[in-house]
Amino acid sequence: MKDDTRTRILEVALDLFSARGFHATSIREIAERLGLTKTAVLYHFPSKRDIVSALAEPLLRDMEVALEGAARLDDPVRRRWAVIEGLLDVWLTHRGLLRMQTHDLALAADGPVFERFRDTAVQAESLISGPDADLTARVRAVQAFALLSDPVVMLVDEPAEAIRPIVLEGVQRLLAEVPPPRPKPHPLPGPHSLPGPPAETSSETSVTPPAKNARARSRGRGRPAAMDEEMIERARRMHASGEHGVEEIAKALGVSRATVYRHLGSLRDYF
Repeated sequence: MKDDTRTRILEVALDLFSARGFHATSIREIAERLGLTKTAVLYHFPSKRDIVSALAEPLLRDMEVALEGAARLDDPVRRRWAVIEGLLDVWLTHRGLLRMQTHDLALAADGPVFERFRDTAVQAESLISGPDADLTARVRAVQAFALLSDPVVMLVDEPAEAIRPIVLEGVQRLLAEVPPPRPKPHPLPGPHSLPGPPAETSSETSVTPPAKNARARSRGRGRPAAMDEEMIERARRMHASGEHGVEEIAKALGVSRATVYRHLGSLRDYF
């Protein structure tokens, strides 16, 4: 059986940091909760800061992925709302970790974690305000960023599906702007029309010739070999939520797994 001691340490540390605070929790308490020695915990994490760094990595990674996808969009309004919705999904996914901040700003305990979070926040606010923003737009962008995180953290016990639309409504009022319509999702195939396994090439980066694609579509067979910007952004948001694997994303978008990998090659390590 695979040793999951490291995972168990992180789970217990997050529980204790959230309940008592980072500074009030000792390595010894974490070890005692797990039935381990202090030395055993220090073997995996030489300090509490290393524990915070490991806890924060998924949050920081998902923030960066969400912003990377939004930054690819040319339209500034779509880019702004891709950032807003993408970050909100990240907050909702990781709000247990963010709850630690209400005690003693635990994420600031590790210098590199704080700097990475700060730099990502600055990038997000810049994408929200848009190019050549005046002071009012920059202030509104900072306020919008705070509106995304604070309700999620302070109301951590409320259902995510209830919190999300209310938070988005508040941001809309602040910015006096309605987000552009989201692309309609491709319907999943019904139980009587499930296609067989897609024929994948030996290389995930290979491209099907356009003529072959056209023939396949004209016969009503095959899946699209390309994804437009909105589909790519939706795929990134689905991944950032932490709830969807590449197979599910491919099905939702009506494309093959190879197509998802091809268009999101920079995310391959995260799938």
